[in-house]
Amino acid sequence: MTRSRSPLPIRLAIGAAAGAALVLGVPLAASAHVEVDPTDAPAGATTPLTFGFHHGCDDSPTRSLTITIPDGVGNATPVYQGGWSIQRTLGDNGVPTSITFTADSPVETGIAASVSLDVLFDTSAKGTTLAFPVEQTCVSGSTSWSEVPAKGQTRDDLDTPAPTVTVGAADAAAEAPAAATADPLARWLAGGGLVAGVAGLVVALIGRGRRRQMR
Repeated sequence: MTRSRSPLPIRLAIGAAAGAALVLGVPLAASAHVEVDPTDAPAGATTPLTFGFHHGCDDSPTRSLTITIPDGVGNATPVYQGGWSIQRTLGDNGVPTSITFTADSPVETGIAASVSLDVLFDTSAKGTTLAFPVEQTCVSGSTSWSEVPAKGQTRDDLDTPAPTVTVGAADAAAEAPAAATADPLARWLAGGGLVAGVAGLVVALIGRGRRRQMR
């Protein structure tokens, strides 16, 4: 009795399809995070941060995102945009400790959405990486994106990594003296005003001298 075998082209096609599914499946699973952009920012300056996602909690639509503001942030101002309502929890110094964005309508998996903050990083945060834990609350269930890599780990080793921002050197423009960063037009106008004032004074003195000679 002979065994029937699938033709070689069919077996190759099945193998290729399975391989493609594995290759595509890994990036899709790995990309199921709440991401922040940019991931680098200067100390002593305000940087717009955008927190984006395109998935729910096990495919349950997203109702809200609560972003925890870490130490090392001097201020965090939520950016209003249509489709979201905003609530802030303020610390004793008036700086938000957390900000919640609630969707007017739950955001389904497969639809990209984002919220934004204007974040001022303290100069003391220079050279550090700050985590912004995000609680994603869905119609059914929630996910806490709050894991931080331990020594020897990377974000890829974590199931629910927190978005992170690496704080670099202070912005040169922010550190420059005010005179060096003044608006060129303003400096030109100030210089022109000074020249005009001196010229006016000279004209007044000449006129006064002529009037004395005529008396």
